[in-house]
Amino acid sequence: MGDVGIVATRFYEWPGKLQLEGGAHLGPLTIAYETYGELNASGDNVILVLHALTGSAHVAGRHSPEDRLPGWWDPLIGPGRALDTRRYFVVCANVLGSCYGTTGPASINPDTGRPYALDFPVVTIRDMVRVQKILLDHLGVKHLVAAVGGSMGGMQVLEWGFLYPEMVRAIIPIAACGRTTPMQIAFNNVQREAIYADPEWQAGNYYGTPGPQRGLALARRIGTITYKSDISWTMKFGRTIVDEKKYFHLDGQFEVESYLSYQGRKLVQRFDANAYIYLTKAVDLHDVGRGRGNYNEIWCNVPVCLGIGISSDFLFPPQQVKEIVQLINAAGGRALYKELKSPYGHDAFLIEFKQLEAILKPFLDEISRQV
Repeated sequence: MGDVGIVATRFYEWPGKLQLEGGAHLGPLTIAYETYGELNASGDNVILVLHALTGSAHVAGRHSPEDRLPGWWDPLIGPGRALDTRRYFVVCANVLGSCYGTTGPASINPDTGRPYALDFPVVTIRDMVRVQKILLDHLGVKHLVAAVGGSMGGMQVLEWGFLYPEMVRAIIPIAACGRTTPMQIAFNNVQREAIYADPEWQAGNYYGTPGPQRGLALARRIGTITYKSDISWTMKFGRTIVDEKKYFHLDGQFEVESYLSYQGRKLVQRFDANAYIYLTKAVDLHDVGRGRGNYNEIWCNVPVCLGIGISSDFLFPPQQVKEIVQLINAAGGRALYKELKSPYGHDAFLIEFKQLEAILKPFLDEISRQV
């Protein structure tokens, strides 16, 4: 097995205006994307990978020989790997509303010549998927072997199954839900409030300044807590103190506290606070039943589904994935459930590559043989 080597993020400039689900129009659009492998003559050997909240189109390979880390799903993509680039044309696009090259609140508003900031309209998971469809049409893609992704990426996978079922042979949502729950919305709410409370947020008009670094870092710390499990925290840190001499001091820290601080600082270096606000709002609004009828009765035309849960997932419990599988089967469709047995919580879909390969590879082989 090999990796995909040195890759580059590319950009498609779409000149049109897209009517968003909320009614606003947005355009022209820039769509950042990466591809791996070759598109076949019939345009139907494609696997679309959808990324999570603060992810990017850089799902595999390295941008230069000096890159310390490859793309976020690199162990799964390449010759001989689960998403075998000798067979499949793998595509990953940065989502609408993000800050990794696709149009988002940090982009320049053509009407004002300044960053959109809060003039950027609210976007939804469906809007993201419609933008991805625009890109795939541009690339000459006719059919997908599968759409696959975890967390917010899994939400996009489900919307692909509802918006374009005739184009998708199989959907693979991982650690995702058909609609967000009050608890999930609550966690996102307090993360946004952390950003709003930072005086440097300046009602979103902070571009050209350092911006709400403390608020965004705190939001990330809150989010990081939900991505783990109690057992993973205990395995990694226990009750270890950073400096025993400060055990009885208010500024003394357990190692887990130091780790959360590190995660907050790291996100501040690479992500835009307004994008974080808009994307968490899109997650809150996610509901595949919206405008489609009774939630329990809308699953009859969804493509073949492989739902993958995570045994220790606190944020998106495995029961939510099982529910999706049960609803598809009850509607007369075909769906199966697999589970990552992992102590790492929600983050397991970014860690348990061997388990994912063992699940994905035979499923994709079977789906491909059915052509």
